[in-house]
Amino acid sequence: MVAFQAGFAVGSTQDLSIPTDQGSLAARLYHPSSPASLAPLTVFFHGGGFIMGDLDTHDDACRLLCEGSGMPLLSVAYRLAPEAPFPAAVDDAVASARWALKQLDAFGVTGLALGGDSAGANLAAVAAARLAQEGQHVVAQLLIYPGTDLSQTRPSHAQFGAGYFLDRAERETFYGAYLGDVRALATDPRVSPLLASVPLEMASALVVTAGYDMLKDEGQAYVHHLRRADTPVQHLHFPRLGHAFINLASVHRESRTAVAQIARQWRALALKSPRN
Repeated sequence: MVAFQAGFAVGSTQDLSIPTDQGSLAARLYHPSSPASLAPLTVFFHGGGFIMGDLDTHDDACRLLCEGSGMPLLSVAYRLAPEAPFPAAVDDAVASARWALKQLDAFGVTGLALGGDSAGANLAAVAAARLAQEGQHVVAQLLIYPGTDLSQTRPSHAQFGAGYFLDRAERETFYGAYLGDVRALATDPRVSPLLASVPLEMASALVVTAGYDMLKDEGQAYVHHLRRADTPVQHLHFPRLGHAFINLASVHRESRTAVAQIARQWRALALKSPRN
């Protein structure tokens, strides 16, 4: 993924360090060249199956989301398995979100939004629920092809589970390293947010799915899960794309167009949120 990075233009970037009880986390702050007024900060968690990925693998995606939305974005490098297994990534996601909430005035933003792709979207969903349970206000959540349920097999797992960017064998490897005892933890709501009750104060969401992605059905199920709980949710589906398309924006025109569309819809959702 690093080899694909084009370094798309943004207003500025700044590497930061987020203090937590377990040490510090590397982070990168992106500012758009034409910032929207009264915008929240998006704290973004990268994908990579909980075992890989970092600030650099998702640099282009974060640049495009920041510039296209006109909103600042803070990318966080949470701890990875197997060196730091579950629940380290969850703890880091929640800790970085809490830290960002205390820095809103310093960042010159109006509120906190959470986002991520794949494993990072899973973390964003879990963190959004945790903060809602604590009474903390999150403006909105951006969940790009999230993994939401490890407890059962769905049709898209079989249909797109081999020969595509993400396959079933890889996912088993990811979760084996992340969880260790997969069977015991598959139904933990911090692993499978689809199985958790939705807090009353859950942030509105933009859920993105891809047609050729084994996680498609999980993302769509999470949309219905939020809607049943009366949480405002928008669903953006790209039928011609597959998993990890936001990382291909520099080499694949349709993927770049899709990221631009996500950024525009994310801007509209976040800026119009009554919590912003």
